[in-house]
Amino acid sequence: MKMDSPTSLDLTRAAAAFAALGSEQRLSVLRTLVRAGPDGLSIGTLGDRTGVTGSTLTHHVKILASAGLVTQARQGRSIICAAVAFDEVQDLADFLLTECCADSTDTDHTHG
Repeated sequence: MKMDSPTSLDLTRAAAAFAALGSEQRLSVLRTLVRAGPDGLSIGTLGDRTGVTGSTLTHHVKILASAGLVTQARQGRSIICAAVAFDEVQDLADFLLTECCADSTDTDHTHG
């Protein structure tokens, strides 16, 4: 998702991703997966690290996957969840900051 010049599709995708992150538990799940790196974590380990378990965790991972932020893959008897959308997460941050202070009359503005 490139956000250099926002279009309605970019706004729609950004809104969907931000909506998926609109839960403390989902945000915690994503942050935990980002920390784990591209190898991801088993659903059991993810639950242990976030304190979100069972059907609640499955529900949150499904929402994050639908937003394109995580993937799930079966490895043997385990389900591995991974935050494979590192570029997507960076693009969301860029989306918010790309026009930072563009309408400000203060010429001494900084961010990041």
